Amino acid sequence: MSTMITEPNPANFTGDDARFITDFATLCTFGATGNSGVDRQAGSAADGEQRVWFTALLREQGFEVRFDEIGNQFGLLELVPGAPFVIVGSHMDSQPTAGRYDGAYGVLAAAHAAFRLAASYRESGQTPRYNIAVVNWFNEEGARFKPSMMGSSVYTGKLDLAEALAVTDPSGITVRQALESIGCLGAGPAPKAAYAAEIHIEQGRSMERDGVTIGLVDSNWAANKYEFVVHGEQAHTGSTVIADRKDALLGASMLVVAAREVADQYPGVLHTSVGQLDVYPNSPVVVPSRVSLLLDLRSADEAVLAEADATLHKRVAAIEKAANVAIEKHASHCWPVMPYQPEGVDLAEKAAAGLGLTYGRVKTLAGHDSTNMKDLVPTVMLFVPSVAGISHNEHEYTSDDDIVAGVHMLTEVFRQLLEGQLDQS
Repeated sequence: MSTMITEPNPANFTGDDARFITDFATLCTFGATGNSGVDRQAGSAADGEQRVWFTALLREQGFEVRFDEIGNQFGLLELVPGAPFVIVGSHMDSQPTAGRYDGAYGVLAAAHAAFRLAASYRESGQTPRYNIAVVNWFNEEGARFKPSMMGSSVYTGKLDLAEALAVTDPSGITVRQALESIGCLGAGPAPKAAYAAEIHIEQGRSMERDGVTIGLVDSNWAANKYEFVVHGEQAHTGSTVIADRKDALLGASMLVVAAREVADQYPGVLHTSVGQLDVYPNSPVVVPSRVSLLLDLRSADEAVLAEADATLHKRVAAIEKAANVAIEKHASHCWPVMPYQPEGVDLAEKAAAGLGLTYGRVKTLAGHDSTNMKDLVPTVMLFVPSVAGISHNEHEYTSDDDIVAGVHMLTEVFRQLLEGQLDQS
């Protein structure tokens, strides 16, 4: 699976749009890989470098930059003393070999939308109802530190701060240590939100298929995420009789297959996957004694999800017997189908129509920081198309025309939220 990636080209645009494309091209250089992707895992050196650059970009435009206690980065412009903020942004951390657009586009789009609105208010002398906040949420991806969406989970009170700071990566480095190493462990306080918004690439192919430029996200899929640990017994791969083996990797492999077979029972309605296996001792001549794996199930139909989840868990006992292993469930991270506020979707729909952009209502299959924020304050979530639906892949791509259109769209939604268009909804 691949697509043709074109380098961001500011020469095709003028004024603010050209500046946005220029800044996006610079952002793509932090943690750049050899195949047009990026590797900027949370709290890494590359993550620190892009945060330093982003701080300078915000300060050049007169924004105060603040880090909270979990490393969320805020660019703040207080125009109404004491008023809460409209918080707009996404995340700049990435998977180990990732595309350029996932998350990072939404942070930079929010910044440029904020710059345009700040200039407009200065020129007109008008004052909005709320203050402006751009956010780069910490550790949305969950690649280095688990769980995902960590920064927004702490901000919204869904995850305890001390618990999050104590999480370790595979090398034993804590979140606190990682944030201290890049100078991004703040003392708070985080700004208080009145509303929130996020723009993101779709990470699917429905918008490209339907020929729309702006996706208006009206709800998320539900998800159940589990960590299973399969316990076996170390043995020699050559001399140990097959019947005597307690092969943890065999049991884990059966779980992987079981998850796929459950998904096949609900084609197009249920997604399941195993994205990570940790095998111990991971030696070529040792039958593994322990394997941990992260398994998830996702669906827009909660009844289907519950049924599939129960089916999967029933398979566990059979796998234990067949592979002669013990399987335990260590952790879970689950969320239900939750609609975005209809009044926010309606506002975005009118904004897209007013800008002459093609649009359609969509659902998000992936988790985003906005799925946390919408449980705290009214939140608008927007998508731009992903070419061929490719994501979490170095060949992830969205055209310059689409990302620029997304900035225009986000700017208008941001403006309406700042001016209190949802206050009476």
